[in-house]
Amino acid sequence: MYEFALLFRQEDYDYSKVSPEKMKELAVKWQQWLGRIADQGKLSNSGLRFAPKGKVLRAGGIVTDGPFVDIKEMLGSFIVVSASDLEEALALAHGCPAIEENGSVEVRPLFAGNFT
Repeated sequence: MYEFALLFRQEDYDYSKVSPEKMKELAVKWQQWLGRIADQGKLSNSGLRFAPKGKVLRAGGIVTDGPFVDIKEMLGSFIVVSASDLEEALALAHGCPAIEENGSVEVRPLFAGNFT
């Protein structure tokens, strides 16, 4: 069994402009989707919700605005799932509510060893 990060990306999304009803609907969708993964025993860790602003520290102590000054998407959150391979991790990503909101799910292995 391997661990994979599911990174939820979205174009800049202003939650302050979303109605309370829509926020409740989104929360239910996320809870149901995460619940299905947890019910399978595949949810290793639920992630944090990131703020849209941050800083990037580079070599030489250089600090720049960030974290995504060159792209239009922001990393909204992530979870860690357990899966036997990349295909199973991708299957777990299907149905993610971020996709319905013009977002995407990036699936990355956390173990760099010999997995298939």
